[in-house]
Amino acid sequence: MTTTPPGGPTGFARLHTDALERLTAWAPPDDRQAGLRDEFVAHLRAHPDAMSKQGPPAHLTGSVLVLDPTGEHALLTLHRRARRWFQLGGHYEAGDANVLAAATREAREESGLPHVTPLPQVAQLDRHVLAGDFGTCHEHLDVRFVAVAGPGAQAVVSDESLDLRWWPVDALPEDSRDELAPLVAAGRRLLAGAATAPSSVVADGQA
Repeated sequence: MTTTPPGGPTGFARLHTDALERLTAWAPPDDRQAGLRDEFVAHLRAHPDAMSKQGPPAHLTGSVLVLDPTGEHALLTLHRRARRWFQLGGHYEAGDANVLAAATREAREESGLPHVTPLPQVAQLDRHVLAGDFGTCHEHLDVRFVAVAGPGAQAVVSDESLDLRWWPVDALPEDSRDELAPLVAAGRRLLAGAATAPSSVVADGQA
């Protein structure tokens, strides 16, 4: 049995609608991503509360790969619980305008950068079971975006991280390289495409 999404129509229900519309309209780059897109859409349709951490044990999250303007470096966080290097991201909040704004908020909060420029396209989907102490969270269905930091941006470590560091995209941390490399490749492709289509860049994740 499904439940009414918390937050009402101006909260998680709005995020649920945005995620469903955004993923349904998304053109995945390959068969694996297409399969994940279908799984995410089916999960959303089965669980009206799928956007909330208080929803089902498997719920959606949002993350963002922050690149420098050249696309040669990626800002990664050493996750406090997982003890591995990842892109920035986390759970949705009822006050988020949409899934892109949520990912951008996470990027600002976890990096200390006041401004990052997100690209509106979904970069990648990932579904992973959580290992370790994550409370009632058992599985994350992660919707991933890419954003660009300004030249010379100085990141600041947040309470959610053990460390925060710019990594060369051709020398990613070994313990997370297999997972991060496809996301970095997807992010760099979107960044290259945005260079020829400036109107695709939005301000602070408001699209």
